[in-house]
Amino acid sequence: MSEYVKVEYQIDKNGQITETVLNGSGSNCTLATAELESALGSVQKRELLPEYHHLTQAETEVEIPLKPSC
Repeated sequence: MSEYVKVEYQIDKNGQITETVLNGSGSNCTLATAELESALGSVQKRELLPEYHHLTQAETEVEIPLKPSC
């Protein structure tokens, strides 16, 4: 299930773009912005917010194989 992610962009007077993922967690933060980052060019610097280190539900789910019944 996908998660709603809000992204804020700021462009300074020199054209430098800063993006901030406001309500993402885990790898959803970088996945949400990857396509636009690729279109804009190379990322010069990346600072991960504390929310990035929180695992998403998909990242915490572990599949446990069932034992066949005899």
